[in-house]
Amino acid sequence: MSDASRLPSGHPTIPPRRVGVLLVNLGTPDATDYWSMRRYLKEFLSDRRVIETNRVVWWLVLNLIILTFRPGRKGRDYDKIWNRERNESFLKTITRSQSVKLAASLANDPRILVDWAMRYGNPSLQSRLDAMQKAGCDRILVVPLYPQYAAATTATVNDKVFEALAAMRWQPALRTAPAYYDDPAYIEALAVSVEDSLAKLSFKPDVIIASFHGMPEEYLEKGDPYHCQCHVTARLLRERLKFDDKQLMLTFQSRFGPAEWLKPYTDMTVKSLAEKGVKNLAVITPGFSSDCLETLEEIAMENADIFREHGGENFAAIPCLNDSPGGMKVIEAVVARELQGWI
Repeated sequence: MSDASRLPSGHPTIPPRRVGVLLVNLGTPDATDYWSMRRYLKEFLSDRRVIETNRVVWWLVLNLIILTFRPGRKGRDYDKIWNRERNESFLKTITRSQSVKLAASLANDPRILVDWAMRYGNPSLQSRLDAMQKAGCDRILVVPLYPQYAAATTATVNDKVFEALAAMRWQPALRTAPAYYDDPAYIEALAVSVEDSLAKLSFKPDVIIASFHGMPEEYLEKGDPYHCQCHVTARLLRERLKFDDKQLMLTFQSRFGPAEWLKPYTDMTVKSLAEKGVKNLAVITPGFSSDCLETLEEIAMENADIFREHGGENFAAIPCLNDSPGGMKVIEAVVARELQGWI
């Protein structure tokens, strides 16, 4: 006799116990129009983990300046790389596919339920955690899809998860996957991706840049390990590919505002290399698990233009691991490790 059948009349039934795996990426606007972009940017830039400046000053800057002008400009950027077939960003398309493929790889165990969410935008973390709990998941593994840990990425996912659980009467047990910046499966997948991509190019790069998302230097000084973990990833990748630091350079992209950010800057490095006579350049983005605005528009378009405008000739933006076989091996390895003892 099941537990549910023994419940007194009128009491809620208890579904079979399951284990949830929730993949989480940064976020995406619902559309590229002004108001969709404004909603997304307001949620993102209001996060105290993302912007740590004085709250009163930042509220004025955000609401009176940034949310007036930036939504239109960023909407045009998103429009350049929008998945028109699905009418969504490629980050959403890829994250959904990663979830579907992970579920297929775990399909032999009916106890496991795989889902996906965005930290900002939709589907929201709250909605997917609620759905998992109602589906009987009394244990949930949350997997932030950030290879390197940063307070502004991994920690804010965890904050939102804990906030969602705080509103639940019946809370599931929770695990959050740690960063996988030095995981052998991740380094091997990156190396194979680089080797395969280079073999398909019509030119041989003089230099390869590994571009990671930047952050204010102040965050590093406060103790954030992100900068160090990026360097570890780059070092391990160089060792695997047998490159030196001139063949595979590390840079940081996407700086925002007047503060000093982690250096060297990607765009300035691309410009400098072209001016020094480098004609063939490839860029990889190991800090991103999925292609998104920062890779498809900022690197593949903006930085390609910078390179050619200053004397460069051939430019290649190597795709992220995405939902490729290699990329899925990384996610599967992280999930299998973190589910030990539950499955």
